[in-house]
Order: sequence, then structure tokens, then C-alpha cells
Amino acid sequence: MGAMFRSEEMVLCQLFVQPEAAYVSMYELGEAGVAQFRDLNPHVNDFQRRYVSEVRRCSEMERKLRWVSGELPEPPPPPKPAHRMLSPREINILEERIDYIESEIQEITRNARNLKSDYLALKELKLLIEKMQTFFQDHSAQRKISATVQIYNNDAVLGHLGFIAGTVATARVPSFERMLWRISHGNIFFKQAQIDEMLKDPVTGHDLQKTVFVVFFHGEQIKLRVKKVCHGFQATLYPCPATYKDQLEMLAGVETRIKDLEMVLEQTEQHRRLVLTNIARDISTWMVVVRKEKAIYHTLNMFSMDIVKKCLIAECWVPRRDIHIVQKALDDGVKATGSPIPSILHYVPTREVPPTFHRTNKFTKGFQNLIDSYGIASYREVNPALYTIVTFPFLFAVMFGDVGHGLIMTIFAALIVIYEKRLAKINTDNEIWNIFFAGRYIILLMGVFSMYTGLIYNDMFSKSLNIFGSSWKNVYDNSTLMGNKMLELDPGVAYTQTPYPFGLDPAWQFAANNIIFLNSFKMKLSIIFGVIHMAFGVTMSVVNFNFFKKPELIFLQYIPQIVFLLLLFWYLCILMFMKWTMYSADAKDPALGTSCAPSVLIIFINMMLLKSSEEKPPCKAFMYDGQDELQKTFLALAFLCVPVMLFGKPVHEMMSANKRKQYQQGVESGDVDEETEAKDGGMGEAMITQAIHTIEYVLGTVSHTASYLRLWALSLAHAQLSAVLWQRVLKMGLGGGSYVNAVMLYVIFAVWAFFTLAILVLMEGLSAFLHTLRLHWVEFMSKFYEGQGYAFLPFSFAAILEHEDEKIVETNGVPPE
Repeated sequence: MGAMFRSEEMVLCQLFVQPEAAYVSMYELGEAGVAQFRDLNPHVNDFQRRYVSEVRRCSEMERKLRWVSGELPEPPPPPKPAHRMLSPREINILEERIDYIESEIQEITRNARNLKSDYLALKELKLLIEKMQTFFQDHSAQRKISATVQIYNNDAVLGHLGFIAGTVATARVPSFERMLWRISHGNIFFKQAQIDEMLKDPVTGHDLQKTVFVVFFHGEQIKLRVKKVCHGFQATLYPCPATYKDQLEMLAGVETRIKDLEMVLEQTEQHRRLVLTNIARDISTWMVVVRKEKAIYHTLNMFSMDIVKKCLIAECWVPRRDIHIVQKALDDGVKATGSPIPSILHYVPTREVPPTFHRTNKFTKGFQNLIDSYGIASYREVNPALYTIVTFPFLFAVMFGDVGHGLIMTIFAALIVIYEKRLAKINTDNEIWNIFFAGRYIILLMGVFSMYTGLIYNDMFSKSLNIFGSSWKNVYDNSTLMGNKMLELDPGVAYTQTPYPFGLDPAWQFAANNIIFLNSFKMKLSIIFGVIHMAFGVTMSVVNFNFFKKPELIFLQYIPQIVFLLLLFWYLCILMFMKWTMYSADAKDPALGTSCAPSVLIIFINMMLLKSSEEKPPCKAFMYDGQDELQKTFLALAFLCVPVMLFGKPVHEMMSANKRKQYQQGVESGDVDEETEAKDGGMGEAMITQAIHTIEYVLGTVSHTASYLRLWALSLAHAQLSAVLWQRVLKMGLGGGSYVNAVMLYVIFAVWAFFTLAILVLMEGLSAFLHTLRLHWVEFMSKFYEGQGYAFLPFSFAAILEHEDEKIVETNGVPPE
């Protein structure tokens, strides 16, 4: 957990690498993923860099492999684990093989499309011939046109009447017919019949809805116009005989060619499937190899070239703990090439702010992502994610306290955790599932903590668990019980004075003032938890002050802030504890009885307004002697902390600047004037900034404390929604003993289970999660967390391959031009 407490210490390293050893060294660093390289050629165009040709070659291979992947009938299997890197010769062989595979598949695909186009044309011609007898019948005149048709120059003519036949898309038929009538001024005869059989597009494979048509016309001029219209509407024209005998002969020949073409198409498809199946076994592995090589050359383009020493120079951020990994990668590169000149690594002193890197595992990664969503921690700043592991599920459980609902959440998360290796292999773009899977350990802890707080509240699906009996006893006889619908229990008599061993007494389940009691109980708990959480956040700033060697801020910022918070709001919490312990139903002093228990909120308000409350005897205005004087003292000290917070830090910075100025030697007067002006401007800016922070903190203590009341509000709302589902839904099926009621119980239970999962577990769980997230981001982290850093993004093959997989978009299988 040391890496979670604060970010890793980073070192800026400079590498001197021989060009022949650079590839192997970068491969080892990519596998390790411990170095973030800086671009030493920021002003050089991408097309003018040293390894641009290698990057282009890899991009071309990647493009070809992506196209081949789109042609596969099924997703390829996952890549095989790489035991070693490929040599340049093996890369060249792989490139030649990829080129050959692409050309082969393109040739097979092109031939298949040509065959499918021929098959579609023959199919349409067959359907057209079958409709010809219908087209050549004039039912209105009761005479056959085809009997007197003559053939002349391959054009069908009936005396002076010709015709053109073909197919057109069904959706274009109305417009097509209107256009024919317009260009011929009505001097045509148009016949059509829709094809019932669905045809396949040879390119896309989509269904085509076609219509067969015949256009009868008179004269060559109209014939040319009709052909132009057919061309404009993308109609396919076919030579069709006019006589019945010729139609039968052509139909027989077409059917024979269709059967032969179907056989050839089947063999072509089998060959294509066999080729793709053989390729599918290795295509994922090839894709990984190509992407790794492309990433290596892309990173090498960030290096600068020392022309004199003939070596590559690189700069990278590396965690100090992983320096030996970088050194080993450099040594491996030298050994692999047999170069006598070693690669050199040395540290570069810099004032540049390093990147922030938290070393996480599969358990802590989800909590770290919650914090990083708000802002990346400043370098070496205290990391809130370590404490969020406990505080986040606990505050969530305070709002979601129910044994049953927590058990459902725990089982769901536990199943994901148990089968996480199997589920991690499933690549899906379902964002909801990806969020659940990434936060599986967060959900698991939230469920476990919710079960614990549910036991404290003694709440399981809105019902109490009677495990240890009850600390209340019945003081009424049977006749009194049977004669009254509601009775009161005097705590001084009916309570056994033995506290319930764990959680809430189940007797409160039947009490008429159950909501009033829980309302007060949960509201006070939320204030106590909120003040403790905020005080812990303020205290965490001390760790930052010590680490960054700013001990003066402990006295000028932390102490006045924590004193202000404790003297006002922790005192409010102490009053709550005093009220719980001092006042009871069996108190001998009437002033300490339950009827004289004061309102803590009224006491606090009177304290802030410097007012005194009046109570009737025997009750007392204050809970203890000297309370008024002590409260005024606390209030005065708290308000004295405000000017310390406001002026302490700016005044200290001004005094420090004056001391530095006195020790400066050899400064010209002009420079002194400029420095003085800069200092004056900086002092004014520091005062404004500090004033904003002080006002934000002082007002924030009030608003943030009130913000923790959401713990009480959501907990009460969750319990009441659960009670409503029990009383209004499930309880209806438990009232009768007949068979009909037994059947109805199944239906009612299904409705109850659906609303329990949909509303109480999913919606209420999401609501409690968001409120908990806000309490951490605003109320807790604002006390010590700056979040002004930037993430450490190392050169890592694992991260690159994962990012590339997310960018892949499925294509329609169209080959590249």
C-alpha cells in the first residue's frame, strides 16, 4: 500500500542508444511499460522524421490485416503469447505473406463477385422470360400480340411496334413509368410484374426487390429515349425473344447455365472459406506483432540523433524503483546486436513537474479511477484513494443499510469476482457492463458494508431480525392487550435497562414513533460521521506540509482550520453524546429526565447567536455548569482563527521574500525595482487567493456539515421505500390461506422482486453511489487535495494494444483500393 499512500518517485533519465540496438531495447521497454518518453523533435514534421518509412510500412500492414479481419466469417481467436520478438528478416517475410494473402483474398473476392453478378443477371433473365407470356397477352382486345411479331436486326418488331424488356428496382417503378410517359407523350405501352423471389446484391449481400417490365414503343426516336430513361433509373435490359418457341429455348439454356454457375459458386465459396479459416488462426498474432513494431518506430521517432557520436538520444520519465528494468533493457539490446559500444543511462536534474504514477492492482484500480476522475493527484501528493477503500463503501452503506439489499449486491459482485478471468476475455462495447466489471471490488465492498449497517439498523427488506430477544418487556395483562389497539410503554418501567447486544432493538419495528426515533438517531449519526470525515481530511494536509517541507503552514493553516472545525462542530457532536448519556427515563434528578432533554440544534444556534435559552423548572437552561461561558470562549477562539487563516500565509510569504532580498548580492537597482514590483503584484494576488480559500473554508464547514445530512435523508428514504413495497405489495399475498392466494403469491412476489431490484437495488444504489462520490470529491478531498498533476503514460505494449482494440470499427468488407 506504500505506492497508494502517495505517488511513485519519478526520475528524468537520458538514454544514449546505438541505432542498431535501439529496436531490441525499445521492445523490452514496451513489454515492461515503465518509461514515458518525451518528444525531443517537437518542431519536426511527422513525415520528416527518421523512421517514417518504417511507420508507414507498419501502418500499411495493419490496414491490410484489418481488411482481412473484416472478411472473416467469425471473429478470430485471441493472439498466441509471444515468447520472443521477431527479427527484421522475419518481419520482412511476414510483410510478404500479408501482401500475398491480401492479393489472394482480393482475387477470390473479385471472382466471387463477378460470378454472383452473372448469377444475378441469369436469375433476372430467367424470371423475365417466365413473365413474357403474360406481357405479350392483350386481354382487353382478346388477341395475341406475339403471333405476328417479326424479328429484324435483333429488335423485336410487331409491324412497326418494338419493345424493350428488363428489370428495375421496385421502389423506382412509379417514377420510372411516369418518366416514360412524359418523354413519349403517352405513345408507349408499359407492362410490369413484381418478382416475388428475393434477389441478393453481389457486392453488399443485401436483399434486392426487383420488378420485371416491358415497354412497347413505335419508332427509333422513342426507342433511344426509352433506353436513356432506363439507363438513368439504373434498369437492367435483357435481349428477350418475342416468339414462344424462342423463349422456351432461351429459358432452357439459361436454367442450364444457372445450375453450372451455382456449382461454381459453391466451390468458390468453399475455397474462400478454407483460405480464411487457415488465416484466422494467426491473424490476431500478426496484428499484435505489427502494432508492436509500429509503436516501437513511432517512439523511436521521438528520439534525437547525435550526428557526431552517431547515437540516438532519448529522455524519459521512469519510476525510481524501475530504473534497473530500463538499464536491463538497454543491456539486452546491446547483447542482441553484439555491439561493443554500451548504451548509457544517466539522470537529468530538472525543475519540471514529473508525472503522477500510482502503482495499483486489480483491487485498488477501481478506487484509484474514482479519484482520477476528479483530477490526477499532484506529484507526490497524498493519495485519497487509499482511504477511500474504507470510507467510500462505509458512507455508501450508511445510506443503503439493508441486509437483504446488501446481500443481493454482494452476491452479484462476488460472482463477477469469482469468474473475473473468464469474463475479462469477453470483449464487449456495452458501457454499462464495462462499468460494473471495472468496479466489481467496489460493489463487493459496498454490499458487505451495507449488510453490516443493515444489521446495525436491524433492517432486512424492511423487517427486523429478532436474534437476541428484546430489551423491552410487556407490562400489560392479556385483557388490556386485547382491548386496546395501541399502548404506550414507559421506558422507566418497561425497559429492562439492559442494552440490546448488537444493533437496533427489534421492538422498534412495531413502535408508532419508529420514524421519529430513527429520524433523530440517523440525523445525529450523519453529523458525527461528517465532522469526523472532514476533520480527517483537514488533518491529511499535515502530511503534505511535512513532505513538501512547509512546516509553517501547519501553524498558519492546519491548526486554525482544525481548531475552527472542532470548537464549533465537534463540540456539537460532543453535545449529542452528552445528551445520550446524561438524560434517561429513570434519572433521579428531574432535571435529567427525558422531558428535560434539550434540543442540541437549538443550543448550537443560540451559541452562534449569543442567545440564552429559557427553560421552565425543574429543567435547566444549560446541560452543565459553566456551559454558557465555555461556549462563548469556543466561539471567540473559533473566530480568532479566521484572521490567522486569512493573513498568516501571505504575511509569511512577504517576510520570507524580504529575507531573501536582503541576502541577494550584486543586484542592480533596475533589477531590484522590477523584483519589488513583481513582489508587490504577487503579494496582492496571494492575498486575494488566500481570502478566497479562507471564505471557502469557513462557509464550507457549515455547508459541508449540512451536506452530510444526505446520509440521514437517503437512509430514511431507502427504509421507507422498502417498507412501502412490503406493506403495499408483498403483504397482499400473505393474507389468505386458499389455493388462489397461493397462486397469487407467486405473481405478487414476482412484482415485489422486480421493484426491489429495479428501484431499491439499482436506482437507490446508483443514487447512494453518486451522493457518496460527491461527499468524497467535495467535502473530503477539498480539505487537502489539489489534483493538479498529469498522469504517467508509459510506453507499454499492453496499453497500446488495448487502446487499438477499442478503436477498431467493423467494416462491410470492402477491399482497399
